[in-house]
Amino acid sequence: MECPILVWMLWYNRELTPEEYEKCYQTVQICVPHADILYEPGNRQQSINTVMYLMPLLMMRHRRIPRAKWRDNMLPNGKHWIEQAADRQMDPIRRMKSLIGYHVANDDSLIGMAMVQGRQREVVSVGLGIQRLSTKPLNMSVSDYAESQYHKLTQVEIDSLGNEDEVILRRLCLILALKQSYLNAIGQPVGFDFTRLEFNVPEEKIYGDGEPLRGWEFRVWQGNTVIKKDEEQTDEKYQCACAFFRGWPTSRFVWQKDPKSLESWVQFLNVDQLITVLPKLAD
Repeated sequence: MECPILVWMLWYNRELTPEEYEKCYQTVQICVPHADILYEPGNRQQSINTVMYLMPLLMMRHRRIPRAKWRDNMLPNGKHWIEQAADRQMDPIRRMKSLIGYHVANDDSLIGMAMVQGRQREVVSVGLGIQRLSTKPLNMSVSDYAESQYHKLTQVEIDSLGNEDEVILRRLCLILALKQSYLNAIGQPVGFDFTRLEFNVPEEKIYGDGEPLRGWEFRVWQGNTVIKKDEEQTDEKYQCACAFFRGWPTSRFVWQKDPKSLESWVQFLNVDQLITVLPKLAD
């Protein structure tokens, strides 16, 4: 299944001003009627939730498609796909393959959106997982944090974490991001038992309910930037994973470590760039 994947990652590198928040909120109210957000100026997470709803608008604006020319559809399991308005000049087969499936995810200061273009039944099977490479809360030890997450891991996964704090945290966040990406791709609701999935990363084997998971592609990469919080600058690093069902005989991992290769399908932007284009998103 040759459907290209594109990912947009937005760093929430600073807080929105009251004026910026108001403009973002009003844009969502006008352009995203299905949005379920609270109006809470000054609330960091609510501001991030608002920006998350702007991501599809940002992507379609980049494609130079006016808001009135496309519709955001949602399946019963919450999976989204975008359909452009009928164009008499577009070939019917090409139009059938022009649908865009997407998924938006967030952890702390990073908002991501993965998108795929193709047929509707194909493009809805995309999901994104994001994990900040840190303990939660930040003052918790790595060993205590890892133990608090053991209920999401199989024994094989726990045994693969290692002994050094840096290695434990990196491997734990990778496994959690992979599980999140898959569950988001299939539209699984909150409350799913994470131990039903097993990612044997060293051997690149994946199991669901004890059976090999076939047909999936998992792209894995990291991102880092400097974030301004409470007048302080902090360096933050994130583990990201994108899952997409391609129908292959087996599942496979794609490890994206080369920056040049990553730039070909992952685009990073920040709040300032969003605010610059914000007035045009409703056009």
